Order: sequence, then C-alpha cells, then structure tokens
Amino acid sequence: MPAKTKLDFREILLKQNYISEEDIQAAESASKKKKVSFLEYLFAEGLINKDLLGQAISEHYNISYADLNTQIPSISQVLLIPETLAKKYHIVLFKTTKDKVTVATDQPDNKSIIPELQKIFPGKKIILAYSLSEDIEQTFNFYHQTLDTRFSKIIQKENQVAPEIIEEILADALSFNCSDIHFEPQKEGVLIRFRIDGLLQEAGLIDSRYYENITNRFKVLSQLRIDEHRTTQDGAFRLNMPTGEVDVRLSIAPTFYGEKIVLRLLAKHVDIASLDSLGLSEEHQQIINETIKKPFGMILTAGPTGSGKTTTLYALLKKINSVERNITSIEDPVEYLLAGANQIQVNQEKGITFAKGLRSIVRQDPDIILVGEIRDRETAEISVNAALTGHLLFSTFHANNASAVIPRLTDMGVEPFLLASTLDLIIAQRLVRKVCDNCRSTYTPTAGQLTRLPAEIAEQFKKIKILYRGKGCPACNNTGYKGRTAIFELLKITPEIQELITGKAPAQAIWALAKKQGSHSLFADGLEKVKLGVTTIDELGRVAPVDA
Repeated sequence: MPAKTKLDFREILLKQNYISEEDIQAAESASKKKKVSFLEYLFAEGLINKDLLGQAISEHYNISYADLNTQIPSISQVLLIPETLAKKYHIVLFKTTKDKVTVATDQPDNKSIIPELQKIFPGKKIILAYSLSEDIEQTFNFYHQTLDTRFSKIIQKENQVAPEIIEEILADALSFNCSDIHFEPQKEGVLIRFRIDGLLQEAGLIDSRYYENITNRFKVLSQLRIDEHRTTQDGAFRLNMPTGEVDVRLSIAPTFYGEKIVLRLLAKHVDIASLDSLGLSEEHQQIINETIKKPFGMILTAGPTGSGKTTTLYALLKKINSVERNITSIEDPVEYLLAGANQIQVNQEKGITFAKGLRSIVRQDPDIILVGEIRDRETAEISVNAALTGHLLFSTFHANNASAVIPRLTDMGVEPFLLASTLDLIIAQRLVRKVCDNCRSTYTPTAGQLTRLPAEIAEQFKKIKILYRGKGCPACNNTGYKGRTAIFELLKITPEIQELITGKAPAQAIWALAKKQGSHSLFADGLEKVKLGVTTIDELGRVAPVDA
C-alpha cells in the first residue's frame, strides 16, 4: 500500500484563503517560542477549527467533505465494509444509494481504494469524500471486540502477555476518550474500568496470574520500585501509540487483594474551547463578555474536581488574549497551551508553589494573571491583593455552588471588605453527559421521573410531550450518551451583594438576593438543556441538586 501523502497545511490553508500570510508568520513565530505546532497555534487562536481544516483539505483534493461528527454512519452502514479493509485504507461508508456509494477516507489519492470497493459493491459508482483521520478512527469502534476476547487471544499466543494486554487496554481507552483507567484487584481477578464522560464503566477482567507482570511493567515505565508493595507510589511515563504520544500519570495504592493502579491519560496538547462552545446561554455570555473587559478585578470558576473549571477559564483568556496584554499563569499541571501566554508549572521539589509563583508573577509586569487553583490562605490573600492593584485575575476554587465561594474565602482569612471590592464574577459549573446523536430517540417523561422534580417544574414538563434520550449503540458504548457539556450558575457581584459580603452575610442570603437580581441555579440552567434535548432529566438529577 502506498504511503499516506504528507500534507502541507500551510500551503493548503493559504491557497484556499482560510488563513493569511500574516497568520502563517505568527504561527511560525509561536511555534519557535512556545513549542506548539502550526495547527495547534491556529486552533488556539480560533483562526480555524477541525471542520474548516477538513473542508480545506477536501477542496485541495477537489472532492466533498464528509463530516462524520454531524452525519454519523449507522453500525449496519459501517459493517458493510470488512474491518480489515476499512482499517487498511482508513475508509468508512458515508452514504449509499441505489446506484452509488460514497466512502469517506483520509487518503483519497490512494489508487487501490476504488478497485477494492468495486469488489464489495459491484455495479455501483464509487465516490470518495475526505474526512479527518481521528473521525474515521472513531467509527472503527463499531468493529469492536471486547477486551476479554482479545485478552484470551493474547494469552493463547503465549508471547509477552503483559505488554500486549497493556497496549490493548490503552488503545481501547483512547478510542473511547477515556480520562482514567482503573486496575482493581478482586477475588475473582483484576477488574478494568474506564472513566468515560465522568462515569466509570467496566471494560474487562484480567486473570490475576498475569497482573504482577503488568504492575511491574508500569513501575519500570514510571521508574518506581518494583520490590515495594505495601505503600503508595506515584509516577508518570510517556507511551508511543498509533494515534500519537500519550502522557500518563500513575498512582499505585495497596489494597486487600493487591496493588490498585489508576492511570490518568493526558493529551499532549488539548485545543482551547471557544466561549460559544462551552454551553453558555446568551444571557450568561453577555455577563461574562462585559466582565472580562474590565482592566482589573477577580473572576473565579467554582465546582468539584473534573467539572471543567480550567477549560472555562482558558476560553475566557482566549477571548481577551492579544499582543498588547501580558498574560502569565501558575498552574499544576499546565493543561492548555495558549499562544502568547507565559505559563509556569508548579514544582514543589524546586520550591515553586502557587503562592511563591504568584509573588514572582506580580513582579513580572502582568496585565492578566491565571492562578490554577486557590488552595490556601496565602494564595487567596496574594490573589486578592493582585486584583486590588490593577490586575485582572482568574482562578478556580472548590465549592458546591457560586454563593458558597464567598464565606469559604472569608473563612480562609480574606478580609470581607477587600473581597467585596475585588471580586467581580463567580461561575459555578458541572459537566453533564450529552445525548448520543447516533442513537437519539424521542420519549414522553414518565410520572415517576416528574415526581422527583419540584411541582412547578414538573408542570412545565407535562406540557412538553417530547424529550430526547439515547437508546444505546456502539458509538456511545451502549450508554445513550456521548460527550459532555457544562451547566452554569453565575453570581455577578453587584453593589447590593458587595454590601452583603462586607456584612459577612451567609451564602443563602447572598444567593437569595442574586436570584432576585436574575441569577439562575445550576439546576435551572440544566433544565433548559433538557428541554433542548442536549441532556436528560436523569443525567441532570445525577449532577445537580434539585431546586425550585
């Protein structure tokens, strides 16, 4: 099979007028300074997105673009092409009619594809369309065999069992956009669970006989002690997978049946979301856009671990990033690369903590400061003082809702009058799973579901005869959900709320006033997304507390 053609994205995007010569120069400059790729810079700056890239490449080949995200092929459609052929030529059946077949591929210049397809679809005209490699890879989940089936095949070969099992597990995890992999020793074997879209799902079971070799391999990769079994160990390593390099953080803890391992999978680079793509309502976007225009003050995102707080902050930074502004951050870890920003990684061994790093940043002539997290009194006080002395400061904070942030900061030792004069906006958020587009179906909510809602809200849903949920399919691993979006609760610090903060009012009193001034709770924002068919009543109830 001929090698896949290496595309010159600069030339393609410039020729098709998607970018300018100035954009190319800026991208090349950022590539040298920040060690980001040409495309990473364009994505971060919002100059293009993946769909525009796909369209530009399809124009380069003079064929149509097959967007596999919005027009997801059905399982029966995909399986019309044998798995070996699909993976060999990176092809997926996109559309079929009585007399022609449209197939998406990322290598349309491969002359072998059409003759091979004509054997499967005799008498039909074969049309090639372009699709991005990663989107084609996602459709291969339809061919999926269970991990247990593949484990059996590996063991039967009696080769190096541990490396092959690890490779299969990681390949599965990446294909399902898994964030964490759990290896849990139990009486009957070692259970493998994946965290996908925030929830753990069983993925397979490993025979305990092979687990010690798997554990030792992880320890060697992470440069940990293989003779230590009674204490916790933490490490990290990098793997080269067919889809690219994967950074892995590892944690080992002794349990009754053996050492439990948790792997956190970290993408080498994550695209920064735009403000429009986060799931914010028009009203919320307007409040945020007004607040980030201020020259100084403090904006906080609140929620538990893994609720998308940092993603939201970087979307805000992306919106206001410019050559005229010095943006500096202190983070643990640096999750996003923002072209033009100065990003500092916390390093406890070298003495770089949030508080010490923040003190240094203030002396670096910043306009905008991002503190990865306010964890202690010292960091909180320096953050407030930085906002007070002419800097716009962004940070995250662990709290259940927006109003709870204020008393928690004062409990840390921040003076209420200083907090009242510096805090501008608190954004509380949670992540909810989205209904899978591939198996979306309509239904009428049951009386049982409605009884879990406040009476006045239940009445609203009685009038809405049609809602949406996923039936479950291979594309969503039979969960009915694929991907996540955020629900939000905004607390804008008005003069009246400033008075409550100065008077040390409780969180309940602050939120009561905020509601009178137009704020909506997390649950209320989520209900709007349920009505729009983005998520479900059950998913919202799992994530956000019910309120009237």
